[in-house]
Amino acid sequence: MTVPGDPLQSVVAEVEGHVAEAGWDQPPQLFALVQTEQLLRAEPQLASTMGLVAGDPASLTPIAQEPLGDAPLDEQLAAMVFGEEVLGVVLAHEVVVLPPAAEAAIAEEDDPAAAAAQHPDRRDVRMAVGVVRGGRQACVLRLRGQTPEQDERVTGPDLAPALATALLATLDET
Repeated sequence: MTVPGDPLQSVVAEVEGHVAEAGWDQPPQLFALVQTEQLLRAEPQLASTMGLVAGDPASLTPIAQEPLGDAPLDEQLAAMVFGEEVLGVVLAHEVVVLPPAAEAAIAEEDDPAAAAAQHPDRRDVRMAVGVVRGGRQACVLRLRGQTPEQDERVTGPDLAPALATALLATLDET
C-alpha cells in the first residue's frame, strides 16, 4: 500500500517528471534506487553537485542506468539482476492503450503494433513503475493529452502489476 509521503511513490513521481521534461516518444529508461545517505557516504561530492541532502534514512536516490537495448523489454528484464546495494528500480516506459473493442479488432491485423499506433481511439501512456526489495511498489501513469498541459497523471501502488513483478525479479538474490 502506498501512503502519502511514501519515499518510493515520491521517487517514482520524480523519475516520471524527469522523463516527462524530455517529452514523448522516448525509449524505456531504467533507474536503480539507492539509499541517499549511503550514496552520500560513498560519494560525498554528490551532495553539492546534485543537491542531495542526507537526513531522511528512507530517502531514495534514482541513478540512471545504461540505455536498454533493442531486444524485447521482458527478455532484457529477465536477464538483469541488481546487487544488494540497489534497494529498488524504476522503469519509465511508454505504451499504447486501446479500448477492449479496438484491441479485438487489431488482433487480426498483420502488424498489430502498427495498427494500434494508428488507431484513432489509442491513448499514449507513460508508465513509471518502481519497486523495492520486500515487494513494495508504486506507479505513476501519464496519459498523453492534446497538449502537455492536458496530460493526465494517475498514481497508485498497483497500476502495472505485471511490470512490477518483472522489476521485482531483477532484485531477486536467489
